[in-house]
Parts: sequence; structure tokens; C-alpha cells
Amino acid sequence: MAATQDVHVRICNQEIVKFDLEVKALIQDIRDCPGPLGALTELNTSVKEKFRELRHRIQELEQLAKEQDKESEKQALLQEVENHKKQMLSNQTSWRKANLTCKIAIDNLEKAELLQGGDPLRQRKTTKESLAQTSSNITESLMGISRMMSQQVQQSEEAMQSLGLPSQGASLLLPAVSVVCFSLCGKAVHASQLFPDYPGRQ
Repeated sequence: MAATQDVHVRICNQEIVKFDLEVKALIQDIRDCPGPLGALTELNTSVKEKFRELRHRIQELEQLAKEQDKESEKQALLQEVENHKKQMLSNQTSWRKANLTCKIAIDNLEKAELLQGGDPLRQRKTTKESLAQTSSNITESLMGISRMMSQQVQQSEEAMQSLGLPSQGASLLLPAVSVVCFSLCGKAVHASQLFPDYPGRQ
């Protein structure tokens, strides 16, 4: 029985390391993402799935820890679980920052492309339409990403509470996400207000 548990623990730890590395790689892909917004959304969907798998493996390791016969081995595994939880929260913070960096870069790139070359009158009309649409798309995408990350933070907070660990680290991420996202959304809405003839969806 003990030997079987040891094998399960080893496999579980290997899976946790694997998913942690995959999450980090996807976060780096988000930092390097040149756009468009659809590509960023796909990357975020993949990150969310990897976080789900990672959380499941950590919960599995927690259960294995509780089943240990020796108290010393149980406490050692629970300490590993706590370390994995903290690392997951750190990854979520990096994920949030990578998204905001990428969104700003995509926004700046789209504006620069709109303002390059072309007939002045036609360019002015196209720019108004495109900026209005871009502001609408950015607003919707930011809110979607904010909701996605908020769900991840909430799930991590619940997992931390299930271990009897402090959850303030997870809960503090949500206000930070909301403040920055609403700030960027406000800029996008302002862009659409500059062109009332071409309103985007608010």
C-alpha cells in the first residue's frame, strides 16, 4: 500500500511540474503575442485549461497527503501542496501582467497601422470607423479576460481555504485586475466617443 502511494505521489508531482512549465510557456507566448485579439483569446483559453489541470493535480496530491499513515510524511506532502499553491498564484499574477502588456501592445500597433499612409480623406473615414470598432473589441476582450482571470482567482482562493491556508494573496489579485482593466476600457470607450458618427458597442 505504501509503495503504491509513493508511486502515485511521484506521478502526481511530475504532472504538477509538467503543467506548471506549460503554463509558464503559454504566459511567455502571451507576452510575445503580436495579435490579433483572437490569437490572444485562444492563448488565454489554453492557459485556463492548463490551470484547471494543474489545480486538479494539486488537489489530488492533497488527498494523497491526507492518506499517509505517518504524520511526518503527511506534513511534508502538505507543505509541498502549499508550495504548489503559492506557485500557482504567482503564475496567475504573471498571467494578468502578460495580458495587460499584450493588450497595450496590440492596441498601439493597430493605431499605428491605421495612421500610416493612404488618401487623407479616405484615411480619416477609415480611421474613425476602425478606431471605433477597435475600441469596442478591446473593451469586450478586456472584460472577457478580466472575467476569466477572476474565475481563476476565485477557484484558487477556494482551494487555499480548503487547506486552511491564508487566501488574501488570491483575493488581492481581483481588485488589481479590475482597476487596470476598467482603466484601459475607459480609454477604449473614450476613443469611440471621439467619433460619434461611428459608435462602437459599449
